[in-house]
Amino acid sequence: MAAVDRHVDVAIVGAGIMGATVGTLLKELDPSLSIAVFERLEDCGLEDSHGWNNAGTGHAANCELNYTPEKADGSIDIAKALEVNVEFDLSRQLWTHLVRKGAIADPSDFIRSCPHMSFVVGDEDLIFLRKRHAAMSAHHCFEGMEHTEHGDEIATWAPLVMVGRSTHEPVAATRMMSGADVDYGALTHLLIAHLQRNDDVSVRYCCEVSHVERQPDGLWRLRATDRKGGPDVSATAGFVFIGAGGNALSLLQKADVPEAHGYGGFPVSGVWLRCDNPEIARQHHVKVYGKAAHGSPPMSVPHLDMRVVGGQHSILFGPYAGFSSKFSKEGSYVDLFKSIRIGNLGPLIDVGLHSFKLEEYLVGQVVQTPHARFDTLKAFFPMADPDDWKEAVAGQRVQIIRPDGHGGGTLQFGTELVGSRDNSIVALLGASPGASTAAFIAISLVEKCFADKLTEDGWLPKMREVIPTYGIDLKRDAEACRATRADTAPVLGLRYVHAN
Repeated sequence: MAAVDRHVDVAIVGAGIMGATVGTLLKELDPSLSIAVFERLEDCGLEDSHGWNNAGTGHAANCELNYTPEKADGSIDIAKALEVNVEFDLSRQLWTHLVRKGAIADPSDFIRSCPHMSFVVGDEDLIFLRKRHAAMSAHHCFEGMEHTEHGDEIATWAPLVMVGRSTHEPVAATRMMSGADVDYGALTHLLIAHLQRNDDVSVRYCCEVSHVERQPDGLWRLRATDRKGGPDVSATAGFVFIGAGGNALSLLQKADVPEAHGYGGFPVSGVWLRCDNPEIARQHHVKVYGKAAHGSPPMSVPHLDMRVVGGQHSILFGPYAGFSSKFSKEGSYVDLFKSIRIGNLGPLIDVGLHSFKLEEYLVGQVVQTPHARFDTLKAFFPMADPDDWKEAVAGQRVQIIRPDGHGGGTLQFGTELVGSRDNSIVALLGASPGASTAAFIAISLVEKCFADKLTEDGWLPKMREVIPTYGIDLKRDAEACRATRADTAPVLGLRYVHAN
């Protein structure tokens, strides 16, 4: 059918939490921008942003033990935890700004207070957690972190974890009362609805971008197919953000961006155990993270999470990983094979030959029986009843395979903005902590792609209005860190924890 054509300042591919956050921040910085959002599914936030498809912890590195590795000398490295911790502060500031201006009417529609706990068993891990607590609680970003090695006290923090457990088993836990549970699917809907109140913002669903190409005039032309049989859509834009989750890599390849040559993707599927029994769920109002088995990859960290999605209080346990060649939950089994190019074949082979621990882990997860999966849950919740739990398929993660410049590649756990030399097109590749640091990623995108506008007579004053601590290192400035948390906590309904 004939194409519907238009020109916009900004084109966004993917109506998930990243596309919604990037569009929201750009519109806040420059209300005159025209924006077109393209989403291949029938609604926003249905892939990795959906509440049942992601961890949804409101990652602040309070409890994720993989962010605080033990170094060779026995000390605990908290550098990564600090980075993630203050990145979540930026999300809190953006959301607070939107609540105060009325763009989000009720923050409880997407965020609620939820303590974050770390829980370990065994003498060796007790020593690790003791050292981790000492290192983290000494820093102002984690002040107020509690620690106990008394089972009776842990039982008051997280009853399900201790009921039925031997009193002779060495246990320890830390707790941060300032934690949050975030429904990123709900937040995505709120942000997209806010964007759609602008006449110069369009959001097209069931609209799959199939071509991205550079025109002689420097603009980018996107061609999209209407999956409901309507007319195809064609749009030109001066700037393109590809936030399409696992599909971002294939679209970046179609754009033929030289800087993206050699990049590949490694897809990992996920499964949760989910409990909706209200009698069980009402006893668990925390997020409890454990320690991954020795040698396991970061994605394997087990956790027993309180989740509230669509107003329903449930418990999720996992994640259990597996392998699927799909690049998205609603994708195709040929996604991985279609992403293979001559330029990334070397990095793909290199990673395949050297990622023995990951491959061993995935094989073990794939062949794991339901009984074995449930035994893993019982290590966290000894009295768990199989009748209360069901399997739920999680979102698809595509980890980055980055070229090393010598024909090989490395597997990256995290996210990366990859784009053209002139920064007129950029894609977000990778996964985790993803949604929780959406504001940080959006700010990084603005700094990377719109640096010429971040001036005193340009976007900088507005950026400081939206993100009051912009330009301040919260890891170093304890006063600013405490001030922003004291400011955002009551607006978002969170607890503010500070040193006594």
